[in-house]
Amino acid sequence: MDKIDKSDAEWRQILTPEQYRVLRKHGTERAGSSPLDKNYAPGTYLCAACGNELFGSDTKFDSGTGWPSFWAPKEGAVETSTDYFLLYPRTEVHCARCGGHLGHVFKDGPPPTGLRYCMNGVSLRFVPAEGGEGKEK
Repeated sequence: MDKIDKSDAEWRQILTPEQYRVLRKHGTERAGSSPLDKNYAPGTYLCAACGNELFGSDTKFDSGTGWPSFWAPKEGAVETSTDYFLLYPRTEVHCARCGGHLGHVFKDGPPPTGLRYCMNGVSLRFVPAEGGEGKEK
């Protein structure tokens, strides 16, 4: 996968202020603020910054946290690093193509992985499967 490298000014031009704050400055959106949290339509979740395919709807689950959650990303779609922002280590998740901050991964998810990729909805763009309609739980 080819990496995308843009200047700060270029990212500001293509992202909304909230997307820029989260994707480029490692911010977190308010829990429950994303309509993608309750979206269970078939489709694919892309990086809002670069369009990289990150998660399939078949790995999405209702974590009850207020953020879209998945038990696995698409192969090679994300990278991780350790984040000490809250004074204890967390595993931060980034888009493998553009490096945009997506959220964090925790070890309290469902089978088969036991992982919960807790993503900021503003970091994602949902593309419905052909013929797919949006549905909420």
